Amino acid sequence: MSEDDEEKKEGKGGREAVLAQVYAKTRKSLIARLDNWEDQRTWDEFYQTYWRLIYSVAVKAGLRQDEAFDCVQETILSIAKQSKKKLYDPEQGSFKTWLMNMTRWRINDQFRKRKKDTAMIGGEWDNDRKTAVIDRIEDPAGDVLSRLWNVEWKKNIADAALSRVKAQVSPKQYQIFDCYVVKQWKRRKFKRNSM
Repeated sequence: MSEDDEEKKEGKGGREAVLAQVYAKTRKSLIARLDNWEDQRTWDEFYQTYWRLIYSVAVKAGLRQDEAFDCVQETILSIAKQSKKKLYDPEQGSFKTWLMNMTRWRINDQFRKRKKDTAMIGGEWDNDRKTAVIDRIEDPAGDVLSRLWNVEWKKNIADAALSRVKAQVSPKQYQIFDCYVVKQWKRRKFKRNSM
């Protein structure tokens, strides 16, 4: 393995670990502040941090754009109601899983609403089995939404971390970071282009 390959491997694993660690600390402090309904800044930060994640998972799960936006709103509203009652308990599981389940339930609500709206228009409550046989067979590889959630979660973590880095450094510093860490330019290419 060449020196460049080793750098790339270490850089990628190290970068993901650092991003996850920073993001985990932010989530814990952000979640702790959600108890205060009057703290509009915290709720806005929470919304800005997670709405794209919820929206993209909802769209990829099969919702239309308008339904996905409704899913985002309903998920955030449910979280607000639960935070007042302190229903999220870190002892019961991770925030990531809790948020995924909250989102999953709101996605399912949207599908039920769609089915109900379609049934009312068509006037048929009978023959609700319109799913293809192949779509009724369980995926042996596991829960599709969980896998989709994990991919989108990692993307959301990276996007949020990059936004924070970009806001805290000069444009030149960010360009160096972007080329070396994000684009993973080799050291030789990086030196050649920065001179």
